[in-house]
Amino acid sequence: MNKLEICALASGSNGNCYYVGNETEALLIDAGLSARQLQLRLAEKQIDQAKIKAVLITHEHSDHCRGARVLSKRLHLPVYLTKKTFLAMRKAVRPDTPRWFEPNFEFQLGEFSVFPFAKQHDAADACSFRISYAGKHVGVMTDIGEACEKVKSEFAKCHAVFLESNYDEEMLKNGRYPYHLKQRVASSIGHLSNDQAFVLLREFAGNELHTILLSHISGENNTPEKAYSVFEPLKEQYLIELTSRHRATEIRSV
Repeated sequence: MNKLEICALASGSNGNCYYVGNETEALLIDAGLSARQLQLRLAEKQIDQAKIKAVLITHEHSDHCRGARVLSKRLHLPVYLTKKTFLAMRKAVRPDTPRWFEPNFEFQLGEFSVFPFAKQHDAADACSFRISYAGKHVGVMTDIGEACEKVKSEFAKCHAVFLESNYDEEMLKNGRYPYHLKQRVASSIGHLSNDQAFVLLREFAGNELHTILLSHISGENNTPEKAYSVFEPLKEQYLIELTSRHRATEIRSV
């Protein structure tokens, strides 16, 4: 049936994990919660954990890799990441079964084609992913300081995207973060604001795009309501859904 499903198991500054699966196989992108919490959320969504073939890591920040080592041991999963990311991780969370990929080189993982591509973020070797199966493409595009040409190009190919909508510019400006942290978040190697993400969607969406999951929403410098309100003018054109740090989203078909 070539069925493809997606779900954000967690999304936010305290932990990120995205599920992409078909009827027989699945991948997890990032493992930023504890292995126990990730397994609980998989069970809550009635996702067969035996389907999961690998974990892909975008970069070394703990909210993206905290649970990778333990989860890989429990489920006997390989963890795919770049060597630079592995070396930049805390030793305590480095997976025992690392498999290497190079940014901008596509590779096959079971029935999925995985294209990792470099992005602008303050990490050793940060990558986003386009996951493809049966002619359908899912983008995982978070932790992006600004949308470079590669991000725009890959975004245009997608049918569904986990799209960063991290901060509201006024909340960040007037919030309690110290100045240096405000500068980091808003920089070209920080995060996408609600407005920046909206421009990316409005200007660079391809004709096949139909589902947007607003992701990595800051708990300090944004609210789900503010993020959604920015995208509301496009709600007739796309299914636009909020993700959460506290619970998994509904499983959506692509």
